[in-house]
Formats: sequence, structure tokens, C-alpha cells
Amino acid sequence: MSEPEDDTDRTLMIGLERLLDVVQRFDEPLGRLTPLGERIQAHLGSDVTAAPILTEVVAAHRTVDLDVALEELAAGGELLGVRGQNREHEGLEAMFSSRSAGYDVGAVDVTLAASGPRIRRRVVAFGLRLLTFDGEPVAVLQRVADRQHGREQAGVRVLARESATAERFVGAMRRLMHERSVLRGQVLTLVPRGEYRAGGESVFVEREAIPEDDVILPAGVLDTVRRHVLGIAAHRETLLAAGRHLKRGVLLYGPPGTGKTLTVRHLIGAAEGTTVVLLTGPAIRFIQEAPDLARGLQPALVVLEDIDLVAMDRGRFGPQPLLFAVLDLFERALAQRPGRVDLAVDVPRPGPDERARLFALYVRGLALGAEAVRTASERAEGTTASFAKELFRRAVLDAAMAGHPLGDADLAGALDAMLAADAELTRSLLGMGDAGGSPDEDGEAAGGPGSRRGGWTAYSPL
Repeated sequence: MSEPEDDTDRTLMIGLERLLDVVQRFDEPLGRLTPLGERIQAHLGSDVTAAPILTEVVAAHRTVDLDVALEELAAGGELLGVRGQNREHEGLEAMFSSRSAGYDVGAVDVTLAASGPRIRRRVVAFGLRLLTFDGEPVAVLQRVADRQHGREQAGVRVLARESATAERFVGAMRRLMHERSVLRGQVLTLVPRGEYRAGGESVFVEREAIPEDDVILPAGVLDTVRRHVLGIAAHRETLLAAGRHLKRGVLLYGPPGTGKTLTVRHLIGAAEGTTVVLLTGPAIRFIQEAPDLARGLQPALVVLEDIDLVAMDRGRFGPQPLLFAVLDLFERALAQRPGRVDLAVDVPRPGPDERARLFALYVRGLALGAEAVRTASERAEGTTASFAKELFRRAVLDAAMAGHPLGDADLAGALDAMLAADAELTRSLLGMGDAGGSPDEDGEAAGGPGSRRGGWTAYSPL
């Protein structure tokens, strides 16, 4: 071929050479590996394209558990990043092929994930672990859930020379996820994964310590509940050794504001080492998922709180049938096995003694006279614990807004305002019912059958 006559011909020849080079590369056999494939093949010591690949999917809320397990299994191995344009969409096999140009070792992608109420752990978001398991070389591609790329769950892809090795590795990984789970012994709740996604994902909740003396109920009620929930858990091994089951159910019911929620918080705080799955109001939609989560994290307790709030769950087209579905579920569960609820406790409005203890509790730290507090307690007949708590908060606020130190007159004035005829709605919201607050013939607080009654139930699958 003669020399090009001008720059135009030279440019044309260079372009033609480049085109031929591209055609040659696309015509290469599929057996040619990418740099990433070569690295994995060197680790396996065998043809990587013939190695079986085992895929294992892991729920998104187990991301930290997965990372903890893999870190322990991969101790002494290598952690590599993966570089490539289509890595989020292609499988591991495609990363070996010469047609998947650009796949090479790169930086490891990491992210932060909650491992406790106030703790976050640095986990591998996208990375390749080269390790030895049972004396055999194994390669593990680790990825977290990535909804932006349509990946709703986390998971791994395991390569080994024999499929049996990969299966044993996954089994060991699952066992470590169970044994080392950061969810075990924590308080969890379930929240929706998104408007168009089914199911819920777990969120850590702070476990707070509520002293027993701060839970003011009629004599013997708290002791009975504690014995049934905490006592059975404390003697777990004895009961199992005697062939007794540990499952039990507790139902607390009564008007709002009487201390049911505080009782729950006290039990949760006292149940150290027990996993608690807490569903409140509309979150009860995850009632079928909660027991499954709890069973894998035993000893565990499932708490359904403020069931009546389910009726407030509304969608674009008005009230949803969630409340009826929950009630139907309870009805069928109780009909099939009446013993599912082993203890039902009525938590009534506080009597004179309980009300005096409540006022003594909420006056702590406030410069108010004992006689003024006693008089206020007597005047507040028929009110609830939440009413007492709000009364002292309002007295402090009134004094602050008036620009003077808190005094007995502020307490009396706040009580007058809350007992006034035009404050009936406020009293109702605080669980007081009618202004009189006297019991009716059935022993119910005034307000009759139409009065609102709250409740929660706890079921333990220990």
C-alpha cells in the first residue's frame, strides 16, 4: 500500500486500523477473561467459567448480620472492590467475559447501616471476598439492597470449585447470622418499605428503663402482669426441662390514659436480653411478619399496642379494612386455641389511693405545697394518669407565662381550667370521660358503652 498523499488520507487510515482492532476484540473467544475474572481464577486454581455459582438472598434488614458473618468467615482473606460500567445490572458470570469490558479490581464500596438504636456499622455495599473455607478456595460477591437499581434485598453469590463447598459455606453463613445477629435482644418495630413496596423493614427503638414505682396501677395488677411476662422468662430453663411450653399471651384493656402504655414500656425495659417486636397502631398491618422475625431471635416478645388506632388508618378512598382484618385474625386465633391469651387484665381509672400516688409522682421537683397537691388530687376524681401528668405540666407553663415562680395558686388555676365545662373535649382526650367521672352500674367509668377503650396485647413465641 502506498504512503498516504495528505493528512486526510492519514486520518482515514488511522480510523480504519482502530475499527479493525475493535472488530478483532469482539471476535475473540468468550473464554478470554477480564482482569477481574483472572484474579478470581487465580484464587480458585481452576477454570472460573466452569465453577458453580450459588446465589443466596438476604432480607434488607439483615444487612448488618450478613456483613458480620462474612467478615468472620473471611478472616485472613482478601476484600476487593469491583470496577465496571454495568456491575449493578449484570451477574457475576458476565464480569468474567471479555465482552463485559472494563471489569477489574477497584475500590470497595461501603455504606453505614444501623446496628443498634444509636450505633451504625460500616458494611460492604459492593465487594468481592476471596477466602478459604474448609480448606477450599471460595469467592463471594457481597451486595446490599439497592432500590435505585431494582435490588430490593441484599445477598451473596458464592463461587467454589464444587457446589457442595458453596452450599456448606452458605449454611455456615446463615448460622453465624443467627448467632451473631445485631437484632437479637433489641427493641424493634416494623415500618413500611415504601408506597409501592409490600412488607415492612425493622427499625431499632431505644429501650428505656421505667422504674416499677413509676407504674401506678391498682394493688396487685402490676405484680400479676410482671409475673406472667417476666417471671416465666426468668424461669425459662426450668419450664423447658419440665416439658412446659413458654408461649403465653397477655391482654391489657381499659380506658385510654390509665397506664397501659407505661406498663408496656416498663415490661420492655425490664426484659433485658429479650428481643421485642413492637407494633403500634397502623403498624399492626405487619402482624404476620412480626412473629416470623421474633421466632428467629428468641427469646422474644411481640407487642401490639393501641389496637384501636388501627381504625384511624385511612387511605385515599377512606377508612381501610385493616381493623377488621386484625380483629378477624384475633377472633380466629382465639377460637382455634383459646389459651393464646392466658391473662386478661382490666386497667381501670385510678381510685383515690392510686390518684394520690400519681400526683405525688408528677409533683417531683416542683415547689408545691403538700396540702395543695392533696386538695387537687381529691378534686380530680375520675381522672386518669395522663390527666395528672398534663395538669402539672400546665401549672408550670401557666406560671412561666405569667412571669412568676410556680406556686399553689397555679396548680389550682390549671385544675380549674381543665375541669371547666368548656374543657370537656380535653378531658375526653385525656381519658377522663364525662365530667363527673363516677362509676355506672356496670362498674365502667361514666361514658357508657360509647366511651373509648384502648388496649394492647403481647404474645411471646419463646
